[in-house]
Formats: sequence, structure tokens, C-alpha cells
Amino acid sequence: MMKYASGLLLAFCLLLVSYSGSYSAYKKSSGANAEPDQFPVPANVPGLLFYIQRDPNTNTICYQLNVDEQGHLSEKNPVNMFWIRYPEGGGRKELNYLQRKFAYGINAKATGKSTFELRSVAYSKLPLYLRRDNKNEYHVYTSIDNKQCILSRVFIRIDGGTFWSPNVLYIELKGTEIATGKTIVQRIKPS
Repeated sequence: MMKYASGLLLAFCLLLVSYSGSYSAYKKSSGANAEPDQFPVPANVPGLLFYIQRDPNTNTICYQLNVDEQGHLSEKNPVNMFWIRYPEGGGRKELNYLQRKFAYGINAKATGKSTFELRSVAYSKLPLYLRRDNKNEYHVYTSIDNKQCILSRVFIRIDGGTFWSPNVLYIELKGTEIATGKTIVQRIKPS
């Protein structure tokens, strides 16, 4: 799990470079020190699979099912990613090239009819699986605290540090356990 935390740390370092332009601008954004459950939850996002949030602002990266106008899943690119920029009124903005290719992008490999293995470009060792449930709805599945879950949120707590090495206190995975329907949360502390 420490390698997972290191991969996410790299992704967020790249985010600092590509999104805010400077660490001081990033550090001064709104949302610092709020608890993960106090951050806004994306609403009215058709096909929302999961989202990523982090200190110290509330900007959110959404991962959405990519379907055409007839509702058919894109077999070539099943997941669409974009920002919701809450501090700027909640507007939507596409991820830039660096964010897609090195920090928040997803590589998808078909494993069957309308089922995919997803791998983060920042950390390819953690498998995520896009597939339908028994109600024919798509979800992203992964292991959280050694339980099979539907992933809903990833949160990264950052407390200072430097531009190239932010002080990541923990990474939190949140999802719903398939067997029980309970919310499962796991915090990973990077070394």
C-alpha cells in the first residue's frame, strides 16, 4: 500500500505544477483543513463513477462513464475525466494534457463484453474494474481495507511541505462494500 501512496503523491505533485502554477497559490486556496466529508459532493453528474478531492481546496476531479447520445458505452474510452471547480462557482473544466497523461488519467483495457480493467497513469499497480452490477448499472470496483467495494471517493490530506514534496498526511479511499452495503473507509499513511 505504501507504493500506492507514493504513486498518488507523485500525481499530486504533478497536479501542483500543472494546475496551480505555484505552491503558494495552491496552499492559499479555500478548503484547507476541512474534513473529507465536509467537502462538496458532485451532484447532477450523469454516470459519475468516483471522484478525487484533496487539500487545501475543494476542486474535484470527476470520473464519469463515457457514453454516446444513444447511451452506448465508448469501448475505446469508457471513462471521461474533468474538474469541478467549486471555488470558482462550480464550473466544469477539462483536465489538461499533463493532468491526463501523468496525474489523473486512466488507461482502460477491455476484459470482456462491456467490462474493463482500469489503471491510473500515476499508479498502475492498483487495479480498478469497470463493470455492470445486477441492475445493469456501471460501477468501479476495487479492494478497500481488504473488502471488495464500489469506489466512490479518493481524498488526499496535505499539510504544507514544499512545491516538489508536499507533506501528505494520508490518502483516504471510500466506497461501499459489495457484500454488506456498508460504507468502508481506509486511510493510508505514506512513509
